[in-house]
Amino acid sequence: MSDTDDLDFSGEEPAAESAPKKASGLGALLPNLLKFVAIGLGAVVFIVTVSLITYKIMSGGGKSQTVITDPASPYVGKRPEYAAYTLIGSVNTRTRDTAVVYSVTVDMIIQYDLNDTAAQTELTGRQYELRDFVRSYFSGKYAEELKPENESRLKQDIKEILNTRFLDTAKVRNILFNKLDVMEMY
Repeated sequence: MSDTDDLDFSGEEPAAESAPKKASGLGALLPNLLKFVAIGLGAVVFIVTVSLITYKIMSGGGKSQTVITDPASPYVGKRPEYAAYTLIGSVNTRTRDTAVVYSVTVDMIIQYDLNDTAAQTELTGRQYELRDFVRSYFSGKYAEELKPENESRLKQDIKEILNTRFLDTAKVRNILFNKLDVMEMY
């Protein structure tokens, strides 16, 4: 007798409880079999779905959201066109270095708005002042500052100086160098 059995102190035999009969044979096996088949099918569907999504992402099969296929679209950027002032010509000068003397040869182009006739007039009127500005600007630099990796900083610096301190109405949009040679003199 176990601790969980009910004790009957009246001395009567307990009536046999009618326990439900367990199904035997195929009737007992079918629900378990169907349960495992359903779990297996669910797992296969899940694995295939995850695999397809991963393949699409990795192969770039989806459409990119940043590609604009219509070149006439207003969202496609167009590089602006500028007029070029080239009359400064080639300017030769020396750098600020004292231990070793370097020679600098510069041929600079100033770009301004395409239809800005006032800028064209002002730049042409200041041609000799512009040549002097280029000479004094590069003679105030060390050869180390004139290396090719510093070219974009030089262009930005020249553009800012011309727009803020030098020109009255014209606005410089870009600076280009046809030639920027720095050579050691012996």
